[in-house]
Amino acid sequence: MSKIAIIGAGKTGRGFIARLLTAESRDFIFIDKNEKLVHDLNATKSFKISFFGNEASPITVNNYAAYTYENADLNDCELIFVSVCGQNLKDVGAPLKNLLDKNKKYYIITCENATNPSKTLKEAIGMDNVSVSESTVFCTTIEDKNLDISSENYPYLQFDADLLNGFDPNIKGFVPVKNFGNFLTRKLFTYNAASCIIAYLGYLKGYTDYSKAANDPEILKQLDYNYEITNKVLCIEFGYDKKEQEEFALLSRAKFCNKTIIDTIARNAREPQRKLGRAERIIGPMKLIYKYGEDYSVLSKTAAAMLLYDNEKEDEWRKIKDTMTFGEILTNICGLPKGGDLYNSILSYVDKLK
Repeated sequence: MSKIAIIGAGKTGRGFIARLLTAESRDFIFIDKNEKLVHDLNATKSFKISFFGNEASPITVNNYAAYTYENADLNDCELIFVSVCGQNLKDVGAPLKNLLDKNKKYYIITCENATNPSKTLKEAIGMDNVSVSESTVFCTTIEDKNLDISSENYPYLQFDADLLNGFDPNIKGFVPVKNFGNFLTRKLFTYNAASCIIAYLGYLKGYTDYSKAANDPEILKQLDYNYEITNKVLCIEFGYDKKEQEEFALLSRAKFCNKTIIDTIARNAREPQRKLGRAERIIGPMKLIYKYGEDYSVLSKTAAAMLLYDNEKEDEWRKIKDTMTFGEILTNICGLPKGGDLYNSILSYVDKLK
Protein backbone atom coordinates (compact mmCIF):
# COMPACT_ATOMS: atom_id res chain seq x y z
CA MET A 1 0.00 0.00 0.00
CA SER A 2 1.55 3.28 -1.12
CA LYS A 3 1.99 6.15 1.27
CA ILE A 4 -0.10 9.30 1.11
CA ALA A 5 1.22 12.85 1.33
CA ILE A 6 -0.49 15.97 2.62
CA ILE A 7 1.16 19.18 1.46
CA GLY A 8 0.20 21.93 3.86
CA ALA A 9 -0.11 21.05 7.55
CA GLY A 10 -2.47 23.89 8.41
CA LYS A 11 -6.05 23.72 9.67
CA THR A 12 -7.52 21.78 6.75
CA GLY A 13 -4.57 19.49 6.11
CA ARG A 14 -3.99 18.73 9.77
CA GLY A 15 -7.54 18.89 11.05
CA PHE A 16 -9.64 17.47 8.21
CA ILE A 17 -7.65 15.48 5.63
CA ALA A 18 -5.48 13.91 8.33
CA ARG A 19 -8.60 13.06 10.34
CA LEU A 20 -10.25 11.23 7.44
CA LEU A 21 -7.07 9.24 6.79
CA THR A 22 -6.61 8.45 10.47
CA ALA A 23 -10.19 7.19 10.71
CA GLU A 24 -9.29 4.61 8.04
CA SER A 25 -5.93 3.74 9.65
CA ARG A 26 -3.91 5.11 6.74
CA ASP A 27 -0.37 6.34 7.33
CA PHE A 28 0.72 9.57 5.67
CA ILE A 29 3.35 12.28 5.64
CA PHE A 30 3.02 16.04 6.02
CA ILE A 31 5.07 18.39 3.87
CA ASP A 32 5.15 22.04 4.85
CA LYS A 33 7.48 24.98 4.20
CA ASN A 34 7.17 26.08 7.85
CA GLU A 35 10.24 24.56 9.52
CA LYS A 36 8.97 25.22 13.05
CA LEU A 37 5.64 23.53 12.34
CA VAL A 38 7.43 20.51 10.89
CA HIS A 39 9.73 20.37 13.91
CA ASP A 40 6.81 20.60 16.34
CA LEU A 41 4.84 17.87 14.54
CA ASN A 42 7.80 15.51 14.71
CA ALA A 43 8.66 16.44 18.30
CA THR A 44 5.17 15.88 19.69
CA LYS A 45 4.50 12.87 17.43
CA SER A 46 0.75 13.41 17.85
CA PHE A 47 -2.02 15.98 18.15
CA LYS A 48 -5.69 15.93 19.06
CA ILE A 49 -8.78 16.81 17.06
CA SER A 50 -11.82 17.76 19.15
CA PHE A 51 -15.29 18.39 17.79
CA PHE A 52 -17.48 21.43 18.30
CA GLY A 53 -20.20 20.77 20.85
CA ASN A 54 -18.60 17.40 21.66
CA GLU A 55 -20.60 15.91 18.79
CA ALA A 56 -18.07 13.07 18.59
CA SER A 57 -15.21 11.71 20.68
CA PRO A 58 -11.83 13.39 20.17
CA ILE A 59 -9.39 11.76 17.75
CA THR A 60 -5.66 11.44 18.30
CA VAL A 61 -3.60 11.69 15.11
CA ASN A 62 -0.22 9.97 15.39
CA ASN A 63 0.14 8.00 12.15
CA TYR A 64 2.38 10.51 10.37
CA ALA A 65 5.84 11.95 9.82
CA ALA A 66 6.51 15.56 8.81
CA TYR A 67 9.05 17.06 6.39
CA THR A 68 10.00 20.28 4.70
CA TYR A 69 10.35 20.29 0.91
CA GLU A 70 14.13 19.98 1.31
CA ASN A 71 14.05 16.59 3.06
CA ALA A 72 10.78 15.06 1.82
CA ASP A 73 10.67 11.88 -0.25
CA LEU A 74 7.66 11.03 -2.41
CA ASN A 75 9.04 7.86 -4.01
CA ASP A 76 6.47 5.67 -2.22
CA CYS A 77 3.56 8.09 -2.72
CA GLU A 78 0.90 7.87 -5.38
CA LEU A 79 -1.84 10.01 -3.83
CA ILE A 80 -1.10 13.59 -2.73
CA PHE A 81 -3.43 16.12 -1.10
CA VAL A 82 -2.50 19.78 -1.43
CA SER A 83 -4.03 21.92 1.28
CA VAL A 84 -2.71 25.46 0.92
CA CYS A 85 -4.44 28.78 0.30
CA GLY A 86 -5.48 29.30 -3.30
CA GLN A 87 -3.05 32.15 -3.88
CA ASN A 88 -0.15 29.88 -2.80
CA LEU A 89 -0.83 27.07 -5.30
CA LYS A 90 1.56 28.50 -7.90
CA ASP A 91 4.33 28.62 -5.30
CA VAL A 92 3.76 24.94 -4.48
CA GLY A 93 4.27 23.86 -8.09
CA ALA A 94 8.05 24.25 -8.36
CA PRO A 95 9.15 22.60 -5.08
CA LEU A 96 6.61 19.82 -5.59
CA LYS A 97 7.84 19.17 -9.12
CA ASN A 98 11.35 18.67 -7.72
CA LEU A 99 10.02 15.82 -5.56
CA LEU A 100 8.23 13.97 -8.35
CA ASP A 101 9.65 11.20 -10.54
CA LYS A 102 8.83 11.84 -14.20
CA ASN A 103 8.55 8.09 -14.76
CA LYS A 104 5.84 7.55 -12.12
CA LYS A 105 2.16 8.39 -12.10
CA TYR A 106 0.82 10.71 -9.40
CA TYR A 107 -2.70 11.71 -8.43
CA ILE A 108 -3.15 15.02 -6.67
CA ILE A 109 -6.28 16.49 -5.08
CA THR A 110 -6.32 20.16 -4.13
CA CYS A 111 -8.22 20.91 -0.91
CA GLU A 112 -8.97 24.61 -1.14
CA ASN A 113 -12.12 26.48 -2.05
CA ALA A 114 -10.65 28.58 -4.85
CA THR A 115 -11.33 29.21 -8.54
CA ASN A 116 -9.85 26.51 -10.81
CA PRO A 117 -7.26 25.31 -8.25
CA SER A 118 -6.54 22.11 -10.19
CA LYS A 119 -5.69 24.04 -13.35
CA THR A 120 -3.49 26.46 -11.44
CA LEU A 121 -1.50 23.70 -9.78
CA LYS A 122 -1.34 21.51 -12.89
CA GLU A 123 0.20 24.37 -14.88
CA ALA A 124 2.59 25.21 -12.04
CA ILE A 125 3.87 21.61 -11.90
CA GLY A 126 4.01 21.19 -15.67
CA MET A 127 4.35 17.39 -15.82
CA ASP A 128 2.28 15.09 -18.04
CA ASN A 129 2.45 12.18 -15.58
CA VAL A 130 0.56 14.13 -12.91
CA SER A 131 -3.24 14.19 -12.74
CA VAL A 132 -4.59 17.04 -10.63
CA SER A 133 -8.13 17.09 -9.32
CA GLU A 134 -9.89 19.48 -6.96
CA SER A 135 -12.25 19.16 -4.03
CA THR A 136 -14.64 21.33 -2.09
CA VAL A 137 -14.09 21.69 1.65
CA PHE A 138 -17.26 21.94 3.73
CA CYS A 139 -15.62 21.22 7.09
CA THR A 140 -14.79 24.13 9.41
CA THR A 141 -11.55 23.70 11.36
CA ILE A 142 -10.00 26.05 13.90
CA GLU A 143 -6.48 25.87 15.33
CA ASP A 144 -6.54 25.21 19.05
CA LYS A 145 -3.67 25.40 21.52
CA ASN A 146 -0.37 23.88 20.42
CA LEU A 147 -1.00 21.65 17.39
CA ASP A 148 -4.53 20.63 18.36
CA ILE A 149 -7.53 21.34 16.17
CA SER A 150 -11.20 22.03 16.89
CA SER A 151 -13.37 20.79 14.06
CA GLU A 152 -16.85 20.40 12.72
CA ASN A 153 -17.88 16.74 12.56
CA TYR A 154 -18.19 16.66 8.77
CA PRO A 155 -17.27 13.27 7.26
CA TYR A 156 -16.70 13.80 3.51
CA LEU A 157 -14.34 15.40 1.02
CA GLN A 158 -16.03 15.50 -2.39
CA PHE A 159 -13.62 15.71 -5.34
CA ASP A 160 -13.75 15.89 -9.13
CA ALA A 161 -13.73 12.29 -10.37
CA ASP A 162 -13.34 13.23 -14.04
CA LEU A 163 -9.95 14.89 -13.51
CA LEU A 164 -8.34 11.75 -12.07
CA ASN A 165 -8.90 9.64 -15.19
CA GLY A 166 -10.67 6.80 -13.40
CA PHE A 167 -8.44 6.71 -10.32
CA ASP A 168 -10.34 6.29 -7.06
CA PRO A 169 -8.52 6.46 -3.69
CA ASN A 170 -11.11 4.00 -2.37
CA ILE A 171 -10.84 5.47 1.11
CA LYS A 172 -14.00 6.09 3.09
CA GLY A 173 -14.77 9.78 3.37
CA PHE A 174 -13.22 10.71 0.01
CA VAL A 175 -16.12 10.89 -2.45
CA PRO A 176 -15.62 11.08 -6.24
CA VAL A 177 -18.20 13.33 -7.95
CA LYS A 178 -19.05 13.40 -11.66
CA ASN A 179 -19.88 16.76 -13.30
CA PHE A 180 -18.02 18.42 -10.48
CA GLY A 181 -18.22 21.87 -12.04
CA ASN A 182 -21.95 22.02 -11.45
CA PHE A 183 -21.51 20.68 -7.93
CA LEU A 184 -18.89 23.32 -7.17
CA THR A 185 -21.08 26.11 -8.52
CA ARG A 186 -23.95 24.82 -6.42
CA LYS A 187 -21.78 24.91 -3.32
CA LEU A 188 -20.28 28.30 -4.15
CA PHE A 189 -23.63 29.96 -4.78
CA THR A 190 -25.33 28.31 -1.78
CA TYR A 191 -22.79 27.79 1.02
CA ASN A 192 -20.19 30.40 0.22
CA ALA A 193 -22.63 33.14 -0.72
CA ALA A 194 -24.51 32.55 2.54
CA SER A 195 -21.26 32.70 4.49
CA CYS A 196 -20.48 36.10 2.95
CA ILE A 197 -23.95 37.45 3.75
CA ILE A 198 -23.44 36.57 7.41
CA ALA A 199 -19.81 37.71 7.62
CA TYR A 200 -20.04 41.09 5.92
CA LEU A 201 -23.49 42.12 7.13
CA GLY A 202 -22.35 40.96 10.56
CA TYR A 203 -19.29 43.16 10.25
CA LEU A 204 -21.49 46.17 9.51
CA LYS A 205 -23.49 45.46 12.67
CA GLY A 206 -20.33 45.29 14.77
CA TYR A 207 -20.15 41.55 15.34
CA THR A 208 -16.81 39.77 15.74
CA ASP A 209 -18.25 36.34 16.64
CA TYR A 210 -19.51 34.58 13.52
CA SER A 211 -22.28 32.47 15.08
CA LYS A 212 -23.73 35.52 16.84
CA ALA A 213 -23.98 37.30 13.50
CA ALA A 214 -25.53 34.19 11.95
CA ASN A 215 -28.25 34.19 14.61
CA ASP A 216 -29.05 37.88 14.34
CA PRO A 217 -32.78 38.05 13.42
CA GLU A 218 -32.31 40.75 10.77
CA ILE A 219 -29.41 38.95 9.10
CA LEU A 220 -31.25 35.62 9.24
CA LYS A 221 -34.27 37.19 7.53
CA GLN A 222 -32.10 38.39 4.65
CA LEU A 223 -30.23 35.08 4.52
CA ASP A 224 -33.43 33.05 4.24
CA TYR A 225 -34.80 35.37 1.56
CA ASN A 226 -31.63 34.94 -0.48
CA TYR A 227 -31.71 31.15 -0.01
CA GLU A 228 -35.25 31.10 -1.40
CA ILE A 229 -34.27 33.00 -4.54
CA THR A 230 -30.96 31.20 -5.05
CA ASN A 231 -32.61 27.79 -4.69
CA LYS A 232 -35.13 28.76 -7.35
CA VAL A 233 -32.62 29.94 -9.98
CA LEU A 234 -30.18 27.06 -9.36
CA CYS A 235 -32.97 24.56 -9.99
CA ILE A 236 -33.91 26.34 -13.21
CA GLU A 237 -30.33 26.68 -14.45
CA PHE A 238 -28.99 23.24 -13.54
CA GLY A 239 -32.10 21.12 -13.17
CA TYR A 240 -31.58 20.31 -9.49
CA ASP A 241 -34.45 18.72 -7.64
CA LYS A 242 -36.22 21.44 -5.68
CA LYS A 243 -36.41 19.45 -2.45
CA GLU A 244 -32.77 18.35 -2.64
CA GLN A 245 -31.59 21.91 -3.21
CA GLU A 246 -33.66 23.17 -0.29
CA GLU A 247 -32.15 20.47 1.94
CA PHE A 248 -28.66 21.40 0.66
CA ALA A 249 -29.29 25.03 1.63
CA LEU A 250 -30.70 24.08 5.03
CA LEU A 251 -27.54 22.10 5.79
CA SER A 252 -25.49 25.22 5.24
CA ARG A 253 -27.87 27.29 7.36
CA ALA A 254 -27.63 24.78 10.21
CA LYS A 255 -23.83 24.82 9.97
CA PHE A 256 -23.56 28.60 10.07
CA CYS A 257 -26.07 29.00 12.91
CA ASN A 258 -24.49 26.30 15.06
CA LYS A 259 -23.38 28.15 18.18
CA THR A 260 -20.95 25.37 19.16
CA ILE A 261 -18.78 26.09 16.10
CA ILE A 262 -16.33 28.69 17.32
CA ASP A 263 -15.48 31.02 14.47
CA THR A 264 -14.86 34.69 13.75
CA ILE A 265 -16.11 37.32 11.34
CA ALA A 266 -12.51 38.13 10.42
CA ARG A 267 -11.74 34.59 9.28
CA ASN A 268 -14.84 34.32 7.12
CA ALA A 269 -14.47 37.83 5.72
CA ARG A 270 -10.78 37.62 4.86
CA GLU A 271 -9.60 38.48 1.34
CA PRO A 272 -12.71 40.22 0.02
CA GLN A 273 -10.83 40.93 -3.20
CA ARG A 274 -10.84 37.19 -3.95
CA LYS A 275 -14.45 36.66 -2.94
CA LEU A 276 -15.54 39.55 -5.20
CA GLY A 277 -14.21 37.84 -8.34
CA ARG A 278 -16.46 37.92 -11.41
CA ALA A 279 -17.42 34.24 -11.16
CA GLU A 280 -17.14 34.01 -7.40
CA ARG A 281 -19.64 33.57 -4.57
CA ILE A 282 -21.36 36.97 -4.72
CA ILE A 283 -21.09 38.27 -8.28
CA GLY A 284 -21.70 34.80 -9.77
CA PRO A 285 -25.09 34.21 -8.12
CA MET A 286 -26.02 37.88 -8.61
CA LYS A 287 -25.64 37.44 -12.37
CA LEU A 288 -27.66 34.23 -12.32
CA ILE A 289 -30.45 35.80 -10.26
CA TYR A 290 -30.44 38.81 -12.59
CA LYS A 291 -30.64 36.50 -15.60
CA TYR A 292 -33.94 35.11 -14.37
CA GLY A 293 -35.37 38.45 -13.30
CA GLU A 294 -35.34 37.74 -9.58
CA ASP A 295 -34.41 40.02 -6.66
CA TYR A 296 -30.65 40.21 -6.05
CA SER A 297 -30.84 42.96 -3.43
CA VAL A 298 -29.39 40.89 -0.56
CA LEU A 299 -26.28 40.10 -2.60
CA SER A 300 -26.02 43.74 -3.73
CA LYS A 301 -26.06 44.82 -0.12
CA THR A 302 -23.48 42.15 0.75
CA ALA A 303 -21.18 43.27 -2.07
CA ALA A 304 -21.46 46.85 -0.80
CA ALA A 305 -20.58 45.68 2.70
CA MET A 306 -17.54 43.92 1.23
CA LEU A 307 -16.38 47.16 -0.36
CA LEU A 308 -16.70 48.86 3.02
CA TYR A 309 -15.03 46.03 4.93
CA ASP A 310 -11.77 46.85 6.69
CA ASN A 311 -9.38 44.91 8.86
CA GLU A 312 -5.83 45.83 9.83
CA LYS A 313 -4.60 42.41 8.65
CA GLU A 314 -6.02 42.86 5.15
CA ASP A 315 -2.99 44.58 3.66
CA GLU A 316 -3.71 43.63 0.05
CA TRP A 317 -7.35 44.73 0.30
CA ARG A 318 -6.29 48.06 1.80
CA LYS A 319 -3.81 48.61 -1.04
CA ILE A 320 -6.52 47.88 -3.58
CA LYS A 321 -8.88 50.39 -1.97
CA ASP A 322 -6.08 52.97 -1.83
CA THR A 323 -5.49 52.68 -5.58
CA MET A 324 -9.02 52.07 -6.91
CA THR A 325 -12.39 53.69 -6.43
CA PHE A 326 -15.31 51.47 -5.53
CA GLY A 327 -16.51 51.75 -9.11
CA GLU A 328 -13.11 50.65 -10.44
CA ILE A 329 -13.15 47.64 -8.12
CA LEU A 330 -16.55 46.67 -9.50
CA THR A 331 -15.29 46.85 -13.08
CA ASN A 332 -11.73 45.55 -12.67
CA ILE A 333 -12.25 42.84 -10.04
CA CYS A 334 -15.97 42.04 -10.27
CA GLY A 335 -16.15 42.36 -14.04
CA LEU A 336 -19.31 44.46 -13.92
CA PRO A 337 -19.84 47.01 -16.71
CA LYS A 338 -19.87 50.59 -15.50
CA GLY A 339 -23.40 51.92 -15.25
CA GLY A 340 -25.01 48.48 -15.48
CA ASP A 341 -27.85 47.40 -13.21
CA LEU A 342 -25.69 45.31 -10.86
CA TYR A 343 -22.97 47.96 -10.76
CA ASN A 344 -25.46 50.71 -9.89
CA SER A 345 -27.28 48.57 -7.35
CA ILE A 346 -24.10 47.83 -5.38
CA LEU A 347 -22.95 51.45 -5.38
CA SER A 348 -26.37 52.63 -4.23
CA TYR A 349 -26.08 50.33 -1.23
CA VAL A 350 -22.58 51.65 -0.51
CA ASP A 351 -24.07 55.13 -0.19
CA LYS A 352 -26.83 53.83 2.10
CA LEU A 353 -24.54 51.77 4.29
CA LYS A 354 -21.90 54.43 4.81
